[in-house]
Amino acid sequence: MNRKEIQELVEEVERKEAADFEDVNHYIFLHPELGLQEYLSAKYLVDFMERKGFTVTAPYADFETAFRAEYGTKGPLFAFLAEYDALPGYGKNKENGHACGHNWIASTAAGAAVVLARLADQFGFRVALIGTPAEETYGAKVEMARRGAFDDVDVAFQAHLSHATSTCSVALAMDARIFEYKGIASHSAGAPWNGINALDAVQLMYAGINALRQHVKPDVRIHGIVTEGGQAANIVPDKASCLFYIRSENRSYLDTVIARVENVAKGAAMMTRAKLKIKKPELPMDNLINLPVLQELADAYFEANGVKPTVTPEMAAQAAGSTDVGNVSHVCPTSYVEVGLDGPDIFFAHEESALKLVDSPEARRKMHQTICAMAGMAVDLAVRPEQIETAKKQLQDKK
Repeated sequence: MNRKEIQELVEEVERKEAADFEDVNHYIFLHPELGLQEYLSAKYLVDFMERKGFTVTAPYADFETAFRAEYGTKGPLFAFLAEYDALPGYGKNKENGHACGHNWIASTAAGAAVVLARLADQFGFRVALIGTPAEETYGAKVEMARRGAFDDVDVAFQAHLSHATSTCSVALAMDARIFEYKGIASHSAGAPWNGINALDAVQLMYAGINALRQHVKPDVRIHGIVTEGGQAANIVPDKASCLFYIRSENRSYLDTVIARVENVAKGAAMMTRAKLKIKKPELPMDNLINLPVLQELADAYFEANGVKPTVTPEMAAQAAGSTDVGNVSHVCPTSYVEVGLDGPDIFFAHEESALKLVDSPEARRKMHQTICAMAGMAVDLAVRPEQIETAKKQLQDKK
């Protein structure tokens, strides 16, 4: 079966249930919930997948709002990663809103899974929709990966709205650190010699980080804020702290940079005699591993569906953030595609203007195209299973 035949078959199947997928997009858009509180959205998706003939496990992987919907009994397992958490501070009342388009991620993932379920017996594969909570805040995929939620997956898929279409997206590995310094308070004018200035330690740490920047690779990002810096100008600060995010394209290299950042913090403590406590406030995100065999498939099927990739690897590297999908990509071959919207309005995640776009006619059009593209990729992999083995080998080589 060639790609044109696969594409036509997938489009025919998707067309029959397209309205249902639009309902998913709209419902989750209208019910924005914060991470780990996505009770309505998770239940809606669970009920939807059960109606579509899937066997659902919920809760899943020790997360109350996670789930796993499965169809099929034999063959390779293709998993689609749904997100459905919203952001705070958006919408009419500045409460919650889907300004990152996770309603769209959920509907495209669910749609692709349903389309593939209709073809699973014919082509001999299994399909799963895995509901992954709290991407914006907690990064549940990190813990889910540690707990084995993706160990049996042959290939995972996700698509995300963006300002342009990319099959070579870059997501940096990221760790967060809080550095807390404890000094001794004293009168800043009357007896400063009795004090130990915790804020001095933070300032020296900043200076050390700035000196470190020229000695790390260009893909490294180190950025932070002062979270506490004293109570009054006439008191030597006895408490001060800062929060830093440290990122790199490679997890192994990032770990070496983190060790150097922590040494800078320890040096600042030694210079000021302040005591240092280092905390890890967030789960560590791994870099996204792109695989040539999956990228070639994505290029072909997205372009065949009218979604032409326009972002080069060089362009992608210039605007990289971090996502917990990266952790999944270290467990199993993963296709992650960013999809741009056509028209005068450009989608920028985490901006108020995004709310007008994520449930728009154009977003729904791109949803259908993306469902067909991802489903087509999966069928192609099932028809030519040697590609799956190639993807697994490429993953091992890139780790």
